[in-house]
Amino acid sequence: MNDTPADRNEDTVTTRELLPTATPVRTRAALRELLRPYRRTAVAALATMIAATAVGLLVQPLLGYMVDVVADHGPPGDLTLPVVLLVVVALVQGGTTALGLSLVSELGESVLARLRERFVDRALRLPLEQVEKAGTGDLTARVTRDVARVGEAVRSALPELVRSALAIVLTLAAMTALDWRFLLAALVAVPVQAHTARWYTRNAVPLYARERIATGVQHQQLLDTIAGAGTVRAYRLEEPHTERVTERSSSAAGLIMRGVELVLRFYNRLHVAEYAGLAAVLVTGFLLVRAGSVSIGTATAAALYFHSLFTPVNSALVLLDDAQTATAALNRLVGVADGPGSGTEEATPAPTPLAAGAGPGTVTVTGVHHAYEPGRPVLRDVHLTLRPGERVALVGPSGAGKTTLAKLIAGVHRPTSGSIRLTDGSGGSDGDVPVALVTQETHVFAGPLAEDLRLARAAATDAELRAALATVDALDWVEALPEGLGTVVGDDGHRLNPAQVQQLALARLVLADPPVAVLDEATAEAGSTGARLLEQAAARAVEGRTALVVAHRLTQAAAADRIVVMEDGRIVESGGHDELCAADGTYASLWQAWSGTRATPDHPRTPPPLRP
Repeated sequence: MNDTPADRNEDTVTTRELLPTATPVRTRAALRELLRPYRRTAVAALATMIAATAVGLLVQPLLGYMVDVVADHGPPGDLTLPVVLLVVVALVQGGTTALGLSLVSELGESVLARLRERFVDRALRLPLEQVEKAGTGDLTARVTRDVARVGEAVRSALPELVRSALAIVLTLAAMTALDWRFLLAALVAVPVQAHTARWYTRNAVPLYARERIATGVQHQQLLDTIAGAGTVRAYRLEEPHTERVTERSSSAAGLIMRGVELVLRFYNRLHVAEYAGLAAVLVTGFLLVRAGSVSIGTATAAALYFHSLFTPVNSALVLLDDAQTATAALNRLVGVADGPGSGTEEATPAPTPLAAGAGPGTVTVTGVHHAYEPGRPVLRDVHLTLRPGERVALVGPSGAGKTTLAKLIAGVHRPTSGSIRLTDGSGGSDGDVPVALVTQETHVFAGPLAEDLRLARAAATDAELRAALATVDALDWVEALPEGLGTVVGDDGHRLNPAQVQQLALARLVLADPPVAVLDEATAEAGSTGARLLEQAAARAVEGRTALVVAHRLTQAAAADRIVVMEDGRIVESGGHDELCAADGTYASLWQAWSGTRATPDHPRTPPPLRP
């Protein structure tokens, strides 16, 4: 049998370790916890909706009474009171329904807001290696489509579902009050409806879960293709990438069409239940009227009651479609917000504000081994100590493990084995010691430049912002902007060149004032013109603190207090610039290769960067 795109897609998904998805039990527990602060609102909303539904149930008896008046040839004046009462019922029901729906909506939006806040908080603390294994497409799909699905359900499906459920229960109770035999007749439709609901739920839950996964894979493929568009074109890979995007899109579309087919079959079964139940109620009413057990008006009221159930019953069952998609999306959100891998045990600890007067930190790396995949070690038995206030340059050929070691010290990853201990001058250690990591991939957040800087220190004054900018030689060009610190940067704002972006990152480092700083190619994006200025800015930014600098230019290494050379995941040399040059080892070879490209007085030439 040939595999469909959706089936082939499942094999693709297994190659990634997707972010966790919560079980239904865990999701219900999380919802109870989210609802706890809003219990009063929930009780008020339920009471108001019950009152609105109960008032609305007076319509059918009033219409039945009017039928009896007409059947008994009563005077026209006997119809005045029921008509007036129908108007009053309509007004009261409209007002209470509006109030109840507003309370339900307020409750849903409040809970959804708490869930979003928790999701964002946990997502920002997820270990980077976990996100990398899952792919950013999975996280993006949860942030966008899953949040949108749950939000849509809260705004539309939840109020309607509450109203429908109350209408069903109270209407059946009203039919029982007319005559218990009407209730038995109405229950003829229940087996068909229950079987339909079970059939739909059994098929819809796994289908919508697969659709969510397929959508995440589709997003990941689109992100990979678009982000690497330049490389794709350079290597003439347009056709293979287009085929992959088409396959992922076809897989997602195929699952969506399966859902549409499922819904159509679902509606067909509901119509059978409606006609069977209404026929049973009408026959029961005819027999009871003929036997003199009830009046024509009462039988009419019972038939109208059952007919009024069409809308709430169908709405409740049809909302199973929204409920199943929202439940699948909610499980994925709770999986990140409250599931394994999202708590404090696995997540990178949040930076703790540094106590005033805390001195530069000490970093001790002992016997560290690390591998991103089992059997493929990146670091092997690394031992390193960074003394307080020491600036250490990390150099070596590409693939030596420099960036991995930098990320381990910064807390982005946890070592496979061994230990990394950080202490500061105030006595704090490990998770209590903030470590700032500055890389060449710096993001400029949309908004005023001052707010972008205050991400590092929310309470910083304008004077402190200017002082930090002056430290990294950025104050002049910032003050030359149209609005100065108030200039909007980022998307749809003032465009900053790569060197300016890195200066902002270094200014954030100054404002955060951590005892330990890690710079991973923080000046690599600058061209040859701005490289020297950025190197000087970086040196001033880390002054007075312990710093590990992954140097892509050997001028940075030469100016460091100590140089550590890595090769094949190990530290092979350590010492000062002159000492290592005299040792005629790996660093001396790198320096000679680099200095051989330096300019002569008559033929200036910019040395190429040493790419790690």
